[in-house]
Amino acid sequence: MDPVEQLPRCSVTNPLSSGRTIGVVGTGVIGAGWTVRALGRGHSVVAWDPDPAAEKRLREFIGRAWPSATRLGLFPGADPENITFAPSAAELAGTVDWIQENAPEREALKRDLINELAGAAPPDTVIASSSSGLLPSRLQQGCRHPERVVIGHPFNPVYLLPLVEVVAGEQTSQETVDAAVAHYDDLVMHPLVVDTEIEGYLSDRLQEAVWREILHLVKDGVATTAQLDDAITYGPGLRWAGMGTNLTFHLAGGEQGMRHMLQQFGPALELPWTKLVAPELTDDLVDAMADGCLEQADGRSIADLEALRDDYVINVMRALRPLDLGAGRLVAEREARIHSASAVDPWRSGEPVAAPLDLYRAPVEPDWVDYNGHMSEWAFLTAFGWASDKLFRYLGIDETYRGSGHSFFTVETHLNNLSEASLGDSLRITTQVLGFDEKRLHIFHSMRNDETGELLATTEQMLLHVDNAAGRTAPILAGPATALHSVAAAHSDLPVPSQVGRVMALG
Repeated sequence: MDPVEQLPRCSVTNPLSSGRTIGVVGTGVIGAGWTVRALGRGHSVVAWDPDPAAEKRLREFIGRAWPSATRLGLFPGADPENITFAPSAAELAGTVDWIQENAPEREALKRDLINELAGAAPPDTVIASSSSGLLPSRLQQGCRHPERVVIGHPFNPVYLLPLVEVVAGEQTSQETVDAAVAHYDDLVMHPLVVDTEIEGYLSDRLQEAVWREILHLVKDGVATTAQLDDAITYGPGLRWAGMGTNLTFHLAGGEQGMRHMLQQFGPALELPWTKLVAPELTDDLVDAMADGCLEQADGRSIADLEALRDDYVINVMRALRPLDLGAGRLVAEREARIHSASAVDPWRSGEPVAAPLDLYRAPVEPDWVDYNGHMSEWAFLTAFGWASDKLFRYLGIDETYRGSGHSFFTVETHLNNLSEASLGDSLRITTQVLGFDEKRLHIFHSMRNDETGELLATTEQMLLHVDNAAGRTAPILAGPATALHSVAAAHSDLPVPSQVGRVMALG
């Protein structure tokens, strides 16, 4: 296993700086979600809402959502208290780097609010509306500098789900669209640029089609809300998490793909299976829908269901992570960006070298624990792999170095588990260089509980330096070799840990 090559890559180089100030206008469910997402990224938030109770409600929401944001991964500087409330929307607009408007879905209300924000914000401050279906061209009418108004439509919970639809109006500039893509990428989201301005955009139109059919099936007494949810969660929903409808149906066509699928199942489209026109929302239908959902909730509160939802959303996204599929790709990218944002300073000639090196700290992640709630063996190796990555970056072995065709590969690992680590525990891993020659590197990691100092695990590793193009070992290049000489000299007086060279035996 290669502790460098196993790590996730960032697919996008983020041009935005950390520590920006994000304006959140309207702090209901969506605005609160944007707030947690920005705070988890390490930005500060200035919020405004006309409701006098909004600040108290938002801070309570942040408290409930922060454990989920933590499990998804926090950037350096992330602080749930890094939020202030502005006395007015106009005062907010003049103090932030980005404005996310989240007013109720009423066109006139949103347009008036956007015009107020535009009158107070600098001309280059983007105003993004979280509208779920209104046309941006209508929202930017009468606006000062309408070219900086754009739709940024997220999905609940915003602090977890990565999709955001970016929709330009007739007067929106390409620079604004590019800025929106960069901004949402900075929040480690998937900005989907909708090429054609259309009501409902893309995802809501798809959801609406399913929703209308659900209402008809309940109205006609065909199925209950629970049965219809089961019809999604046990079947297509699982497929949709990694592949959309089109690619899923492409697979249904066998070797000939979508073409055969349409030839085989296309005639069914002419059958009266669905009723896409929504039924009238009579009192009886509203009661049937509401009562069915209450029965499904089975006494659980909205807060209980939110926590359950966060748990399974994170677990599904993390399950997709090793496959580099869908939201799993962004989970991996988020981890990589967090590690990049907390990168250690590389070795510099003449500067003192810590003995041992103290390069990596992290919490125990939710997918690192087993059914007993304790950290699994493979997760210890994962954490030690991240510590090795920090060491390599300290030595100057980074993407550029690997791009030149050189890397280290682990050829032998001895892992010693000394105590248990549980979900949320803070870990601190120190690194000792035991020795090296022109092609080999011998290192030792110690993992401790960062709060108690208890030694939890150690690993001894031997690594070979290779030329990937040639497919064989090769001398370590000059820069890292010089750094290793300095580190090895600084570590030469450290005692050899008792676990080094240990042989497993019964007697």
